[in-house]
Amino acid sequence: MDRAEMVELRARMRTFDQVYIRTAVMNLGYSIVILKLFDRRFYRIGLLYAVLGALLYFSALARRRHSNHDFADPPTQDEVHSIGVAQGSHRVFGRPFRTAGNIVLVVSVLVASMQITLCVLLFHV
Repeated sequence: MDRAEMVELRARMRTFDQVYIRTAVMNLGYSIVILKLFDRRFYRIGLLYAVLGALLYFSALARRRHSNHDFADPPTQDEVHSIGVAQGSHRVFGRPFRTAGNIVLVVSVLVASMQITLCVLLFHV
């Protein structure tokens, strides 16, 4: 692996993989703050954030696996031609970037359901 390939791999990891992990850790940290600072009535809300953080971590693992698959698999001849024309370079770093639409959809559903559950819990407290 040469220097340009390492730079590309790090940029993909920093931009597309680690953001899911940072969000999961942030939610877990937020749940700890809720559990430590608030009284017993808010324990369910802290638990909700802990569950969301754990589920986001598993979606981060799925996103990382998707990204590793994209970077490691050799592109087809059509993909090589389209990458060279589109980016003006003949250097190919794995398959062309494709968004992880399924993972984004799962995370969107998770966060939306968490927000609805949070509103229900707040109205019952």
